[in-house]
Amino acid sequence: MAEMLEIRWHGRGGQGTVTAAKVLADACLSGGRQVQAFPEYGPERAGAPLRAYNRISEKVLRMHCPVLNPGVVVVVDATLLDAMNCAEGAQDDAIFVVNTAKNPKDIREKIKAKASQKVYTVDATKISVETIGRPMPNTPILGAVTKASAVLGLDVLVNEVKGSFGKKFSQKIIDANLTAVKRGYEEVKQG
Repeated sequence: MAEMLEIRWHGRGGQGTVTAAKVLADACLSGGRQVQAFPEYGPERAGAPLRAYNRISEKVLRMHCPVLNPGVVVVVDATLLDAMNCAEGAQDDAIFVVNTAKNPKDIREKIKAKASQKVYTVDATKISVETIGRPMPNTPILGAVTKASAVLGLDVLVNEVKGSFGKKFSQKIIDANLTAVKRGYEEVKQG
């Protein structure tokens, strides 16, 4: 991992984007890293566009501002690709992870990704409907981000989801989310 990895998440209210950023940060924290996870949004309402951010580092983090030049860009709702420039400021070697049924080559063209940037897609919404029973793409996208970025191992993420969700949900819901994380990790495609 680089000295510091910055991640920018694009999603809509109600999709679990902020929760995903927090769970990723907690998983990295349990691995001994310094982390930040914070949201940026306007009026809190379902469907409203929002951004969330992560910083992950081996060293103490002293900066407290939005992520302007992300190394990883996560798009939890692909309709946002038509509404805003999700690739804005992305590093030349950035990794894009997009929740869509489309193949990575189509998304690469749509966002005008550079040859040095990597584009991954996963149908996190489909996975969440099949595993959790509703369109909550945050846990499958977490699995995809984990594989695409190699920021941590799948086992560390799974343990964090168990611990984080175990405080709030039944075992049935936890198991469904764990399956969603694993499927996101396994089904993500690079193009």
